[in-house]
Amino acid sequence: MKKKITSLMLTAAVATSAFMACGTTNNEAVGEASDNIAAASNLEATEGFPITMEHAYGQTVIESKPERVVTLGWGNQDTMLALGIVPVGVSAANYGAVTEDKLHLWTKDAFTELGVDSPNVFNDETSWDFEAIAVAEPDAIVASYSGFSEDEYNQLSEIAPTVPFAEIAWKTTWREQMITNATAVGMKEKGEELVAETDKLIADKLAEYPDLDGKTAGFFWVSQDDMSTFYAYLPADPRAAYLNDLGLATPDSIHKLGEDTEEFSVTISRENADILSDVDIMVCYGDEGLLEAMQADPLMSQIPAVKNGAVVLLDSTSVLAAATTPSILSIPYAIDDYLTVLNEAASKVNE
Repeated sequence: MKKKITSLMLTAAVATSAFMACGTTNNEAVGEASDNIAAASNLEATEGFPITMEHAYGQTVIESKPERVVTLGWGNQDTMLALGIVPVGVSAANYGAVTEDKLHLWTKDAFTELGVDSPNVFNDETSWDFEAIAVAEPDAIVASYSGFSEDEYNQLSEIAPTVPFAEIAWKTTWREQMITNATAVGMKEKGEELVAETDKLIADKLAEYPDLDGKTAGFFWVSQDDMSTFYAYLPADPRAAYLNDLGLATPDSIHKLGEDTEEFSVTISRENADILSDVDIMVCYGDEGLLEAMQADPLMSQIPAVKNGAVVLLDSTSVLAAATTPSILSIPYAIDDYLTVLNEAASKVNE
């Protein structure tokens, strides 16, 4: 059932008025809408320019308030839309439930709310479409949650000032993403307001699910076809960090596994599955077949969450498969569904 994006985002957006698809639709219309909204937003208070953004590849100086913004990577377009800025080009959504023009459902709704029915979506699911990005004529490229290389950053910087991840690829939380991207367009204060409003929304929703309190949870990738090794996402990864936002503690076992790495995940051997004895709830990409396979396996079945069936399964075509990597717009769109399935899993912990 289609859900309406929460008014706290789009009311602010209208008031101020992955991951990787040549422009698919009406670039001229998108550009006109973006320019109109940018002109309106210039009436609002914005932070002074030039702005210098520190990041993994050095510094980016944005000389004046961007009026034509391109977003690349996962969820960065949502931050602009929440601010009332219509990007002139965005990356295609490549996981979870997506629309015909390759956008997540909450992103499509936000474009529609801002008067754009045919956004410019790049054909960048396998590689960056530098030509299409250049054709969009951006005066800033915003991508704080992304993973492109320094060479790719340099190529993008030849098109427009580019803001990549701050330190390590794919280790940007939704809060950092929102505030960093808002800062790049001179709207840091508004970005902070949106984060505070979303934090309140999370707290209000979480109060309705007391059974999650005191439980541990981990986010995993397990292949049903080959369970010899599998992956646990570490707390610095936004998927795992979102579980913390929802009142679930990261198991000590996962903390220890991540002590000596700066990566966003760790590899676990099936033979060492018993180290996850403190995992109450598992969140995994997959379907019921995966859970059945893990429960039939003599080693994987020793993980308490597997043994009890306290596993949240994310089908690759579902809304939650994408929304569990959160953005400022996906959180209000899907938080009720996520808390519901997490609560169902929590009810099985002590069975």
